[in-house]
Amino acid sequence: MVQIHPPLCLFKMKIENPEKQLILGIDDAGRGPVIGPMALAGCLVNNEIEKEFKELGVKDSKLLLPKKRELLAEKIKQKSLSYFVVLTYPYEIDSKIKSGINLNRVEAEKASEIINNIAEKYPDEKIRVVIDCPSPNKESWRKVVIRKICRQENIFVACEHKADRDYVAVSAASILAKSRREEEIEKLKQKIGMDFGSGYPHDPKTIEFLRNYSEKHKKDGIFRETWQTWENNKAEKEQKKLF
Repeated sequence: MVQIHPPLCLFKMKIENPEKQLILGIDDAGRGPVIGPMALAGCLVNNEIEKEFKELGVKDSKLLLPKKRELLAEKIKQKSLSYFVVLTYPYEIDSKIKSGINLNRVEAEKASEIINNIAEKYPDEKIRVVIDCPSPNKESWRKVVIRKICRQENIFVACEHKADRDYVAVSAASILAKSRREEEIEKLKQKIGMDFGSGYPHDPKTIEFLRNYSEKHKKDGIFRETWQTWENNKAEKEQKKLF
């Protein structure tokens, strides 16, 4: 039977040395872009490392300038007990969505993958997991995550809104996810030899690239073709052909 754990605020874990308790923060980057992968990162720390991260200025990646974010990403990799990043490429996102699995479900499965990977390295330890929840229904989404966890003992999962703001471990994960997503975007730009901007629908450079080069680079696997932005661009091109 799957054990459903209470929200984080209700945790009553008996830990002999609270300074050494393990906290796994998980956050994503790149849910919304029409170009490139989604990254989900997990960062394992204890209370001592959390304090050190606070002193370094670790916070939600959206509040950091790129240079500061990249400096912190390297520090986080060096000082965290463990970290793990999962990439979900456009073809997988499109495939899942076409089969009826939405992006929230995809992210829940990837979060479970991170938990399984890191928990395997600490089989006898209690781990508090805090995930920045993408779904309005935190409890329902948390149940999906828990079902996919291989080890149920001593894994305490909480899903919170704004967790990247409120929990240092999640802030650290958000920095790792954003850093890895940006790294992949730079690789794509070098691969196709063009700067398409951020890959987000609100970016004029991305939309211009989509209008002019979507057909040329369709087979490169960089676009999320189930996105409304892609569909709108496709409809616009078909309309132009008619006239």
